[in-house]
Order: sequence, then C-alpha cells, then structure tokens
Amino acid sequence: MATTTTTTAAVPVTAAEDTPAVRRRRRRGLAPGKRLAASRLIGPALFLALWAAASAAGQLDPGAIPAPWTVLRTAGHLWTDGTLPTDVLTSLERAAYGFALGLTAGVVLALASGLSRIGEALIDGTVQLNRAIPTLGLIPLFILWLGIGETFKIAIIAIVVYIPIYLNLHAALSGIDHRYVELAEVQGLSRLQFVRQIVIPGALPGFFVGLRLGVTGSWLSLVVLEQINATSGLGYMMFQAQNYGQSDVILVGLLIYGVFGLASDSAVRLVERRVLSWRRTLSS
Repeated sequence: MATTTTTTAAVPVTAAEDTPAVRRRRRRGLAPGKRLAASRLIGPALFLALWAAASAAGQLDPGAIPAPWTVLRTAGHLWTDGTLPTDVLTSLERAAYGFALGLTAGVVLALASGLSRIGEALIDGTVQLNRAIPTLGLIPLFILWLGIGETFKIAIIAIVVYIPIYLNLHAALSGIDHRYVELAEVQGLSRLQFVRQIVIPGALPGFFVGLRLGVTGSWLSLVVLEQINATSGLGYMMFQAQNYGQSDVILVGLLIYGVFGLASDSAVRLVERRVLSWRRTLSS
C-alpha cells in the first residue's frame, strides 16, 4: 500500500515538471536573443575606433596606413574637385548592368534546370563546368571576343553574379519536399498554381542567399576589371593612386567599395525579411 501511494504521488510532480511553461523556461537560453539595434554596424565601428586609436598612438606608419581623418580629408578633396562623383557613378553603372544580366541569367537557368529533367541535363553540367573555371581567368578570352571596352567588363560581372544565384536557387528547387508535389497533385493544382504556391515559397530562402552572394561578387569583380583599360571608376582611381604611391586614395576607394557592399547586402536582407516574414527562424 505504501509503495502504491508513493508511485501515485510521484506522477503529478513529473507531469508538472513537463508542462509547456517549464519547457519554455528550460529552452529560453538556447535562442540567440533579441536582435540588437544596428547590430551590423557595431563591427565596422569597432574596427574604425581601433584604427583611429592606433593612428593617434603612432602605432601605424602614415605612409602605409594613413589615419582615418586623413582618408576622410582626401575623400573630401576628391569629391570637391569632381573626380570622386564621376568615378562612383561609373562604377555603379557597371555593377548595375552586370548584376541585372547575371540575375536574369541565374534565375532563368535555375528555373529551367530545377523544374525539368531535360533542362537539368542540358544546363547543370555546363554551369558546374563554368563554376570550376576561374572567372577572372576568362578576361583575356573575353577581350578577344568582345573588345577591351565596357562590354567585356559587364559580361564578366554577369558571370560572377549568375553562378551563386543559379547554384543556390537550383539547390532550393531540388530540395523541395516531394510530399508537397504529391499534395499538389492530389489537390489538382495546375502547373502554374504549383509553381506559385509550392515552388516559389520553397525556393525563396535559397534565392536570397544566392542574391546576397551575387551582390557581393559584383563589387569584388569590379575592383579588378576597372584596372583594365579604364579611364574612370573606383578601380581606375585606385590603380592610378598606386602608381603615385597615394595610399590614402587607395583606402578611399576600398572604403567606398566596403560601404557599397554593406549597403547592398543590408538592402537584400531587408527585402528578404519582408518577403519571408511568414518564417519563424533564429534571425527573426
């Protein structure tokens, strides 16, 4: 009788310890926590603070790494004399054209390859081969094909952009659970309804990952391409500064590239959060 009483009394205690409220308390420490305001600016701000402190303390050679205020003063002079605005607009135009072409090509090829076995057989192997070839190694060949003007620069940027967009979107399309396909067939969805209700929502997370990589890739390739037979652009400005030993001008160009890269990535992240607001993730 004593044993039975002890066992019966222990059951409510176990059940109480396993209530949803208790489980939430136990797991509360596993999540990253509340998002910090302007969290992506903390790292760059800390880097600039360390750079300024090291420059003020005389720990950095001003000829090799000028102080932040020197770089800002140089940027002001370049902007005042009209050199910097022209170079910035030229770089933005090149990056925009190349990115638009790469985005279109990546999406079209990924959809054709991810939604059709014939398309996959014709496209995927070629894209994987293209991915294995260093894109910047194609520059001499593209110069022979397209000339040494603006066309080859835009074409190289487009290739750098389309590859990550294709790879991530194709992987997202291939990773859609086949049970959703069976459910769509049972519900009698048409091909267009299947794409709109199943394929697009399932592939959007992968698409945005590829988009972020593509945006970054456009800026990375631009800095190299603008040093080849260019008369304007941030890369050209940095190349000319190298010839004259102007490290402050080179740092101005690098900082502008960094700001453009961070701003464009943040813009894509913002759009991603709005479009995928229905998802509940650790970054929500």
